[in-house]
Amino acid sequence: MDAPADQAAEESTSPGAARPAHTGEDGCTDEGTDRRAASRIAGRADAAAQGAGRGVDETTGRLADQLLTLSRWLHRSQRRLMEPLGITPAQARLLRALAHCEAPPRMADLARLLDVVPRAVTTLVDALEERELVRRVPDPHNRRVIRIELREDGAQALSALRGVRRAAAAELLAPLDETQRAALSALLDTLGEGQPAAHKGHRGHRE
Repeated sequence: MDAPADQAAEESTSPGAARPAHTGEDGCTDEGTDRRAASRIAGRADAAAQGAGRGVDETTGRLADQLLTLSRWLHRSQRRLMEPLGITPAQARLLRALAHCEAPPRMADLARLLDVVPRAVTTLVDALEERELVRRVPDPHNRRVIRIELREDGAQALSALRGVRRAAAAELLAPLDETQRAALSALLDTLGEGQPAAHKGHRGHRE
């Protein structure tokens, strides 16, 4: 007569047997205890996720600082090497923009390309025209419209500026060997390709 009871007790304590939910003194299932246990597990998971997030944020912040520092170094080096040419960085940008236009642009076109106000372009063009690097020419279809054309001396100045940029980059990249430079170039290409289209127009021109 006791065998069924003994068998049931044995089954209830066997390793593979399903364990009943925790019950209180009144015999009711203590769902609060189960919820608290689940909450503790979820809390530990959230803490782990936040820790991983902090690691990512720290890496991103470090990269931002590194990129800004390298950019400043490169710009300072370029300014130093450009001094003998007598051309400012803003004037160099305008010359590069002219070189990449299929036809002589208007002042308004240059202002849009350089993302500056039109009067800033006027000041730059005046200085470059005085040095005979650019000239104002009338539009062939509308003589009231003035366009800006790159002169031969301006093209030569651009060639010198390309040398300056490469020399400045060579100084910055001197610690890297060819394999490391190729890897860095590939990473920068990936970053550039991942930028929104609206940002790509301001990345500058490759030379």
